[in-house]
Amino acid sequence: MERAAVRIEGRVRRTPVLAADEGVWFKLEQLQHTGSFKARGAFNRILAAGAQTGVVTASGGNAGLAVAYAAREFGLPARVFVPATAPAVKVAKLRQLGAAVELAGEKYADAYDAAVKHAADSGELFCHAYDQPDICAGQGTLGLELLDQAGGLDTILVAVGGGGLLAGVAAGVEGRARVIGVEPRTIPTLHSALAAGEPVAVGVSGVAADSLGASRLGDIAFAVATRTDAGSVLVDDAAIIEARAVLWDRYRLAVEPGGATAFAALLSGAYRPDPGERVAVLLCGANTDPATLTSPTAAPPPERTPRGTHR
Repeated sequence: MERAAVRIEGRVRRTPVLAADEGVWFKLEQLQHTGSFKARGAFNRILAAGAQTGVVTASGGNAGLAVAYAAREFGLPARVFVPATAPAVKVAKLRQLGAAVELAGEKYADAYDAAVKHAADSGELFCHAYDQPDICAGQGTLGLELLDQAGGLDTILVAVGGGGLLAGVAAGVEGRARVIGVEPRTIPTLHSALAAGEPVAVGVSGVAADSLGASRLGDIAFAVATRTDAGSVLVDDAAIIEARAVLWDRYRLAVEPGGATAFAALLSGAYRPDPGERVAVLLCGANTDPATLTSPTAAPPPERTPRGTHR
């Protein structure tokens, strides 16, 4: 992790930390290049591999944007395979970054298979969205940075899709803070994997599906989660929507639904810290339509109850 931090230094932003409430900090990673933490992993993957020809990935979302941006910074061609269901706004951004966009099938799995085949045929570097060591290590630099900025922390709440962010952060802060994975109830990759004893396929739906919509937890994430005793919390779509609105209404922070998912656990009481527990919430993405931000009456902070109580 430390080597990854050195490798990408100067390539990514040292995003700020906001003291949001007593004992609660926000890590504002939505301010990272391309609007998500994934730039960290993309830079680390390309630099570690010493890519000189081109890069290829499968993602109609934040991972694709990050790879396209990093490739452009190195003057390398990028090819991004996306399913037909990829959000049009993100496909447009991919093209703006200079990536060649290839439509492949109706599902992410179709785009993934096409990207892997193209990489094998062309010799270009394949960048997985979340399940490669260099990708996870790059994401984990966020955890090291956070500990340096916020000092001692007890708990870090992390949104989970495929688990690359959870894997990197949990490995990076192992022995110094516990990581709690937060995911939509409609896409329980981590929760289901921990229950089954291995990653298993889950359904994908809901408001955060465009960024947390992996159908299976990554193998690296499962190994790290079990080794570090990472926790698992599920939240409803309504809680994610409310958290996103409160982040805008109370703090003027614009994030996408996936980026608000970790905060939803705290705001809704799905995770209730112990009095005095120091908690950081990773706000991991900002690729959203500002017109959809709403401003309900800001809910008060949840009451403090015994540490780690999962509801």
